[in-house]
Amino acid sequence: MRFPYGIADFRKIREEGYFYVDRSDRIALLEEAGSQLLFLRPRRFGKSLWLSTLENYYDLARADDFERLFGGLKIGRNPTPLRNRYFILKLNFSVVDPKGDHNAIHRALHQHLNDEISAFDQRYRAHLPQPVKLHEENALSSLRNLLAIVSETPHRLYLLIDEYDNFANEVMISPLQGTNRYQELVESEGTIKTFFKAVKAGAEGRGIDRVFLTGVSPVVLSDITSGYNVAKDLTHLDEYHDLCGFTARELADALSGVLTERGIPTEQAPGILDLLQRFYNGYRFGEGDNPLLYNPTLALYFLDYFGRYGRYPRQMLDDNLAMDRNRIQYVARLPHGETLVNQALNDAKPLAVAQLVNRFGVRDMLTAPRNPDFLATLLYYFGVLTLAGRNEWGELRLTIPNQVIRKLYVERLQEQLLPDYDDQAQRQERCRRFYATGDLGPLCDLLERTYFKVFDNRDLRWSNELVVKTAFLVVLFNDAFYVMGSEPALGRGYGDLLMRVRPDMRQYALLDHLLEFKTVSLKEAGLSGAELAAKTREELRALPAVTARLREAEIQLTAYREALKRTEGATCEPRTHAVVCIGLERLVW
Repeated sequence: MRFPYGIADFRKIREEGYFYVDRSDRIALLEEAGSQLLFLRPRRFGKSLWLSTLENYYDLARADDFERLFGGLKIGRNPTPLRNRYFILKLNFSVVDPKGDHNAIHRALHQHLNDEISAFDQRYRAHLPQPVKLHEENALSSLRNLLAIVSETPHRLYLLIDEYDNFANEVMISPLQGTNRYQELVESEGTIKTFFKAVKAGAEGRGIDRVFLTGVSPVVLSDITSGYNVAKDLTHLDEYHDLCGFTARELADALSGVLTERGIPTEQAPGILDLLQRFYNGYRFGEGDNPLLYNPTLALYFLDYFGRYGRYPRQMLDDNLAMDRNRIQYVARLPHGETLVNQALNDAKPLAVAQLVNRFGVRDMLTAPRNPDFLATLLYYFGVLTLAGRNEWGELRLTIPNQVIRKLYVERLQEQLLPDYDDQAQRQERCRRFYATGDLGPLCDLLERTYFKVFDNRDLRWSNELVVKTAFLVVLFNDAFYVMGSEPALGRGYGDLLMRVRPDMRQYALLDHLLEFKTVSLKEAGLSGAELAAKTREELRALPAVTARLREAEIQLTAYREALKRTEGATCEPRTHAVVCIGLERLVW
């Protein structure tokens, strides 16, 4: 099997026999949905491939290729009357350079538009009554000329815009006066707004019959509403939930094919699928009871590597997705953003919003503190949080979808809390010792000396056990060795931190670990800060409040181990660790 990792060209995938999950039946639904549509998904979620599918289906210049490309697919067996009936103009705003001032961005956008109009003119020369005249300094004039010529033919234009918000978002999240530059782009005569005004005018009987926009967030759309307020948003509609992304069944079928081709026993499939579920699954778009989706780029990254080499990739994270860390950083820089981003790591108490915010103009960015739902919704659109049902108050719960995304949060904290090379080197050395032996001593010494000192001066001091668990998670996180389970369901309870050795790593000197955390305040311990610092660990362990917490944690750990034994047998027999933190300064275990 050949997997199209990094390929978003529908024609190439079909002609060269790459793995393809058929969503073509949704084309008929889209025609019924409306003539101007908006579809939002996180980065690297297959949006570009879907636009390529539409391009090949509707392009009048590719009518002779229809059977070769769509034969055997759902839409090929029952095509709509509009197949191969349109001129296609496809724009990709991700190639517009966001650097420079407003004038530089204006020139870059107009250059891209003119380049695509020129390519349009060449591709459809035989179908046009005359060439399209280009205006080098004003691509909107070029567009109007194109539409005027299209109107003289029996066909109309289908406009496809990929990543409509990309360069504008990049401008806005830039730490260098991004907000000011963004405002210039979307104000009444700004570059983006004037472009979408032209699109709206073209769709009013002047050549443009259909428009399909993809993007990550509705940020730009909110600011250009007066310029383009006619698009129907499909983002949260149930029938388009899996327009992009893989279901568990589809991924299992693909893996089965790989195992068969490589002669790998099918008995390995459950373990592999469990790993993929923990790393790549977890996305839900909309409130319907839809199956959770896998990030398709990440899934293809794994399948391509496993299919080539018959083993897991060392790093489960596709490096291209690491750019999403910049978006987490951007939200953290907004007012109250730091607190919210760190709270997202608390699986025991998921973030909740009354409703998803649907307005994201630049003024909303600047006034974010007025709406507590705003920042969480923005993280959802960025793909670093996802919908997880409703809580007891009827609010929408938002959680980190999987371990790959959790790593982005953790690495951000690692860089902030242990910025020095020597500290990071010590962390790695002490973690390796813990992974192999279960020795907590050196690791706890490091936490007391470094992490807790920084935690004490940040808004991470919001809670007790959560702070301690977060500190250990940040220090111990290693997706090359472990599947990290925060708040895993174990019997009738929830463990604090379960570290399962990856199936492909069990040949090495690594142990499974299960940690349970408790806290004791200075008041409960009957100590002042100075007295706490002066006591040895043995003296602290003998304090009644500490002894009681340790015993409580050990009872829970015994129950959790029994639950794991019942469900997994000998495949996971973790070393258990009861840890008590006193006053967010000292640790005993």
